[in-house]
Amino acid sequence: MSADEQNKAAVRKCFASASEGNYDALHEIVSEDYVLHPDDVTGVAGLTEMVEGYRSAIGDLRVRVDQQFTEDDFVATRFTILGTHTGELMGASPTGKELAFSGVTISRCHDGRIVEEWELTDTLGLLRQLGALPAMAGS
Repeated sequence: MSADEQNKAAVRKCFASASEGNYDALHEIVSEDYVLHPDDVTGVAGLTEMVEGYRSAIGDLRVRVDQQFTEDDFVATRFTILGTHTGELMGASPTGKELAFSGVTISRCHDGRIVEEWELTDTLGLLRQLGALPAMAGS
């Protein structure tokens, strides 16, 4: 397996492990000095805590990898998070609504493990689905 394929597989396994709540697998995939920007989530413990937060709010959370590209040690992944809003999320009480929001993560890998990531998610779209935004003036 090429380094590109190995890195893509590590990132896919990370997304799958998050979907399944398999936090033990993260220790195999994510470096101990891992950093997620811009949130400054650090280490496997920090990533696990972040994933647990989403999983407690979206009980049937699923992460779908929509597309991946590689260049050198970097993997760009476009993804969609799907599930039912069953717990508090971003200050919003559970609504029971089906959620779908997307994002892009750029992962830097070394020796088949994720060392650093930059992630952008459609937080505005998520807040709209949660009903957490006031009506826009003039809409």
